[in-house]
Amino acid sequence: MRKKRILVATLNWGLGHAARCIPIIRELQDHGYEPVMASDGQSGTLLKKEFPHLIYIELPSYNIQYSKNGINLKWKLMMNSPRILNAIKAEKALTKRLVKEYDLKGIISDNRLGVKSKELKKNVFITHQLNVLSGNTSFLSSYLHQSYIKKFDQCWIPDVEGEDNLSGVLGHLPRKPENVKYIGHLSRFKKTGVPEIYDYLVLLSGPEPQRSILESILLQELKDTSDKVLFLRGVITEETQNLTNNPNINIKNYLYGSALQEAINCSKYIISRSGYTTLMDLSKLEKKAFFIPTPGQPEQEYLAERLRELNIAPFSTQDEFRISKLKKIENFEGLSNFGNHTFFGDLFTFFECE
Repeated sequence: MRKKRILVATLNWGLGHAARCIPIIRELQDHGYEPVMASDGQSGTLLKKEFPHLIYIELPSYNIQYSKNGINLKWKLMMNSPRILNAIKAEKALTKRLVKEYDLKGIISDNRLGVKSKELKKNVFITHQLNVLSGNTSFLSSYLHQSYIKKFDQCWIPDVEGEDNLSGVLGHLPRKPENVKYIGHLSRFKKTGVPEIYDYLVLLSGPEPQRSILESILLQELKDTSDKVLFLRGVITEETQNLTNNPNINIKNYLYGSALQEAINCSKYIISRSGYTTLMDLSKLEKKAFFIPTPGQPEQEYLAERLRELNIAPFSTQDEFRISKLKKIENFEGLSNFGNHTFFGDLFTFFECE
C-alpha cells in the first residue's frame, strides 16, 4: 500500500523557510508518510539538494526582492503586491491540480498563502508571525496576515507558549486563535562536541541585493583579520569566487546537512542576520552571536533589539557595523537551548483523523 502523501510547500524568501521545513520533511518520512516538496528559486534548490529522491514541484514565484535602500522595502512590496497576488492565485489553481494528481492527504504550507485545498480540509500553515511588523502599518499587515491564517485548518507556530519564548510579540497574541498550535522550535541541527576550529562563522542568507551588500561590508571589515573565519555566503551555486587574499578567511558558497551542522558547532562566534530560523538553530546549538538585521525588515530589527534587551546577543545596523563591535559578544549570555521537544507523532495525527 502506498504511503500517504503530504505536500510541504515553502516560501522562497531567503533560505530560512526551507531550512526549518527540513526537520518536518525528515519526520514525515520517519512516521511513514511520503513528503512531496514544493517551492521555487534557491529554497527549492536547497530542498532538492537535501532530499534528491523526493518528488519536487516548482511553484509560481513571488519574486520578492529588497530595495538597495532598506527604508523603501515596504513601498516596494506594496508596488509589487499585484504580482504577488497573481502568484497566490496561480498557487491555488496549481494546488487544486496537485491534490488530484498526487492523491495528497494533507498540506503543510510555510508561508505559501495560496497553497491550500478546500476539498482536502487538511491544511496546515506554518509561521512565527501572528503579528507582522511594518512600522505605522503594523495593524493592517497583522490583520491581513491573521485573516489568511484563519483560512487554514491549523496554524503551527515554531515556538513555545508563555513569557519564556523566542519570537516575542511576533508569535504571541493576547488571546490565542483556536486553530493555533505551538509546536516548539524547529532545527535540523544537533549540538556536538567537535573541537573549536574557527573564531567566527559568517552565516549569510536573505534576498538580494541586501545579501550581497552585507557580504561586501563584512569582507571589507574582515580583510585584515588575524582571526580564523569561515565565511558562508548563502549562495547555492557550484561556482567559486576568490573574494579575499586573507588566508585566515575560508570562503564557501554554502554547506549542506551534517557539514553545515559541524561548521556551526566548531565555530566560537556566529555573525549573521537575525532571521527567526537562524535564532532557532543557534538556540539549539547554544551559540554566542552578533546580529546584523536586514535593513527595512522590522521583524529582524525587533528580534535583534529584543535579544539585546534580554542580554542574549548584541547587534548593529548594517551601515554602522565595524569589526571592533564584535568584542561586545563576550559580554552577552548567548542563546540557550529551550529544551523543548516537538512531538511530531501527535501533530501528524491531524492527517489521520476524518
